[in-house]
Amino acid sequence: PGKAGGSVRRILSGIQSTGTMTIGNYFGAISNWVDLQHKHGQHTELFYSVVDLHALTVLPQPQDLRQSTLSVTAALLACGIDPQRSALFRQSQIPEHSELHWILSCVTPMSWLQRMTQYKEKSAGDKSRANLGLFSYPVLQAADILVYKASHVPVGEDQRQHLELARDIALSFRDRYGYSFPLPEVLSTSFPRVMSLRNGKVKMSKSDPSEMSRIHLDDDADTIVHKIAKAKTDSLTHVSFDKGEPDGSQQPAEHVLAAL
Repeated sequence: PGKAGGSVRRILSGIQSTGTMTIGNYFGAISNWVDLQHKHGQHTELFYSVVDLHALTVLPQPQDLRQSTLSVTAALLACGIDPQRSALFRQSQIPEHSELHWILSCVTPMSWLQRMTQYKEKSAGDKSRANLGLFSYPVLQAADILVYKASHVPVGEDQRQHLELARDIALSFRDRYGYSFPLPEVLSTSFPRVMSLRNGKVKMSKSDPSEMSRIHLDDDADTIVHKIAKAKTDSLTHVSFDKGEPDGSQQPAEHVLAAL
C-alpha cells in the first residue's frame, strides 16, 4: 500500500487468532475498533488484521489455528466490524508482512529486542525454551505496521514499547536507505485493562491455562455466573475501584457485569 496521502490518516491494529475471545479483548480493543468506524470519516482508513503468524510462537496445531482464525474473524464481524468501512484481513495471506519482517530484522540490533518487556516476561524462568519467533515477534509487529505505512496505531500501555520499537526500526531503515516509512503515532484511546478473575495483578488473557481466569464472549449466562462466583476477590466489605487496594484483586465490576 502507498503512503496515505494529504490529511488522510491510516489506522492499523491487530488481534491474535489463538483461543476464544474474552471480554478483555472486547473492552480492551474490539469495542474501540468499532467506535473508530463511527468517529472518523472518509479521511481515515482503517486496517484490522487477524494476526495468525504471531500465533505461531506458541506452536498451535494447524487445524486448531485454522479454526480459531475463523472463530476470531466471525467474532469481529459479530461485534460490529464492518467490511464496508474497514479492511479486515488475515495476516498470513499478505506475504509482504513476512518479507518486510526479514528486511527489518537485518537493521534491528539484537540489543533492542533483548530490552523488550514482553519477551522477558514470557521467557522468564527458562530462556532455553523460548523460540526465535518469540524473540523477533516485535520486528514482525513493526513490519505489520510499516508495510501499510500506518500513521496511527491504537495501543494499550503494555504495547506502547512495541510501537516505540517500530518507530526506532523505521528510523534505522531510513538512516541506511532513505525515507520509506512514516513514523507511526500512538492513537490515544481509553483502553480499560480487564484483569484476570484468578489473579487481579495480570490482564485477562485467552492464553491463560485456567478457563476460570476469563469470561469468553460466547460463554452462556450460567457459565459467566459460575466464573464470577469463583473469582478471586479481596477482604474489603465495600466496593472499591482503587487499583492500590490491597493486592490488586478488585475487578472492574462494570466490565464483568456487562458480560451478563
